[in-house]
Amino acid sequence: MLKEKHATEIEEIISRYPVRRSALIPLLYLAQREEGFVSEAAMKEIAGLLRLTPPQVYETATFYTMLNLKPVGKFHLQVCKSLMCGLAGSDTVIGWVKTKLGIGPGEMTTDKLFSLSAVECLAACGTAPMMQVNEDYYERLTEETFDRILADLKKDGTCSLKTGPFMWPEPANAVKGET
Repeated sequence: MLKEKHATEIEEIISRYPVRRSALIPLLYLAQREEGFVSEAAMKEIAGLLRLTPPQVYETATFYTMLNLKPVGKFHLQVCKSLMCGLAGSDTVIGWVKTKLGIGPGEMTTDKLFSLSAVECLAACGTAPMMQVNEDYYERLTEETFDRILADLKKDGTCSLKTGPFMWPEPANAVKGET
């Protein structure tokens, strides 16, 4: 039970908001942090804490793709399926996952190392195709970089290819120091 383990944190979260219901997403995140996903039991408990009905909690939990309603792998691969990424090759990325890991959207490898979700916009339209692995973005994917990401994650759980904030590439004819 969340309240037994995290009573102080729950009260602190609820106290931030003048309307109790506003604490819903932070409490769903707390549940996910605790179990690795948001279970039905956690949703019912959160409903009680916030004086909501379980369907009210469920409708919020199912709306946001960053909340998982079932267990995910240690490395949760999320491939953007919105229009721009679709045009730029997100189906190809999903194909690489299926070929190299043997899983499709909504599935997890038998070793529980990888799971795959097809999600809506991840806000990297200019650098598609892309995928998010846990909290890290991997943009401008090629099959070669995809293979390197998988190899790095399998080896030690880290990857040097993750991208930071988007930076526009400099034009090929740009001269340093000129504006």
